[in-house]
Amino acid sequence: MRGWYWLSVGIMVVFGLCFLGILNAQARPSKCEECHAKVTPGIVEDFHRSKMSRMLACYSCHGKGHTTAQDADKAQLPTIATCKRCHKKQVDQYMSGKHALGLLPITAFPKFAHSQPKAFIAGQKGCNGCHNLGVVNPEVKKKGLAGEYRSYYKYGMDCQNCHTRHAFSVEEARRPEACNSCHTGFDHAQWEMWYHSKHGAAYMADPKAHRGPTCQDCHMPGGNHKVITAWGFLALRLPEKDKEWLGYRLTILKALGVLDANGKPTPRLDLVKAANMARLTPGAWEKVRAEEERVCERCHSATFAKENLKNADLMIKAADKIFAEAIEIVADLYRDGIIKKETNQATWPYPDLLNFYEMNTRVEEILYEMFMDYRMKTYQAAFHLMPDYTTWYGYAKLKESLVEIKELAQEMRKQATAK
Repeated sequence: MRGWYWLSVGIMVVFGLCFLGILNAQARPSKCEECHAKVTPGIVEDFHRSKMSRMLACYSCHGKGHTTAQDADKAQLPTIATCKRCHKKQVDQYMSGKHALGLLPITAFPKFAHSQPKAFIAGQKGCNGCHNLGVVNPEVKKKGLAGEYRSYYKYGMDCQNCHTRHAFSVEEARRPEACNSCHTGFDHAQWEMWYHSKHGAAYMADPKAHRGPTCQDCHMPGGNHKVITAWGFLALRLPEKDKEWLGYRLTILKALGVLDANGKPTPRLDLVKAANMARLTPGAWEKVRAEEERVCERCHSATFAKENLKNADLMIKAADKIFAEAIEIVADLYRDGIIKKETNQATWPYPDLLNFYEMNTRVEEILYEMFMDYRMKTYQAAFHLMPDYTTWYGYAKLKESLVEIKELAQEMRKQATAK
C-alpha cells in the first residue's frame, strides 16, 4: 500500500512540475510585449492582470501581420467575432439584446448627427461615447456611416465596453460600477436612481455580502448577456388596451414621427422595429415582463413584485397624460401658424421630438426637456425604486413645464395677434 501511495505522490509531483512549466512558458513575454512594455506599458500591465494572458498571446486577437513599429496599421482590431471564438454563448446572447443595437439610433438620423461637431460624434465626446458599443450593421457600413460614427472602434469590438481592455475582467463586468459610465445623467440616470434606492443602499453598505441586487442581478440574471426590458428606452408599447392611455400614446407617437398626423405608420416605425426600441405585440411585452417578475420573485413575493411593477406602469401613464397635453398645445401653435414649419417637416403639425435639442423656439425646447429628461426620470426611477427622483426630478418637473408651456403659448398668440 505504501508503494502505491508514494507512486501516486510522485505522479502528482511530476504533473505539477509539468503544469508549472507550461504556465511559465505561457507567461514568458512575447516579442509584442517586449516592445509594448516600452511603448504602451499600461496595456501590457493590464493584459497581465487578465486570465486570458495565461493562455493567449497578443496575436490570438490581433493577428500576426504587425511585427514592427513601421507596420502598426497591419494589426487587426478585434471584432465581436473574435470574442465569439471562445465565448459563443455570451456573444449570441449579446447579439439578441439591445446593447448590440446601440449604433442604430445614431446612424438612423444622419441629419441630426451631421449637424453636431465632428468631435461630438466621430470623436466620441458626445452620444457616440456610449453608443459605440453597438455592432456595425454591414448595410450601414456600406453607406459609409459606420466608419464615421465609430472612428476608433471601426471593427466593432463591443465586449470591452463592459470588460475593459486589456484585462477583460469578468469580476469588473459583474460590478454595478461597470454600468455607470453610460447609465447616468440627463436622460438615463439609472445609476443615480439605483445607488440612492434601498437596493443600492443595501448593496453598498456591504458589497461582499451582496445583500442588495445590482444592475447585473436584475438585468443579466445568471450572466445572460441579452439585456432587454419590457418597456424599452422610450416606455412605449403597442397595442394598448387602456383606451385613455392609448390616446396619450398616439399623440406621443405622432410627435416622434412614428405615426403621421392621421395615425398611420411612417418609415420611422421600421427604425423602432430594427432597433427593438419597443414591444409591438402583447406577447412580446408580456414575455419580457414575466421574466422581470421572476427576477423580482427571488427576493419578494409574487404579489408584491406584480403590484410594484404595476404601480411603475401607472407612473408612465401619469407622465404620458401631462406630456401629451403639452404636445397638443405646441401642435396647435403649428396648426394656427404661430410657429412656422421649419424643423418638423416630417411630423407636421406635430413638433418633431427626434430633433432633440435642435429646436427653434423656447416652447419646443421645454417639450424636448419634458421628453428626454423629466418623463424619463419619472418612469425610470419608478422601476428603480427611487421615489425622490420620480417625484422631484421627474413628475413635479413635468407639471412645472406644462404650466410654462401654457403661459408661453398664450404669450405667443398675443404677439401674433398684435402684428
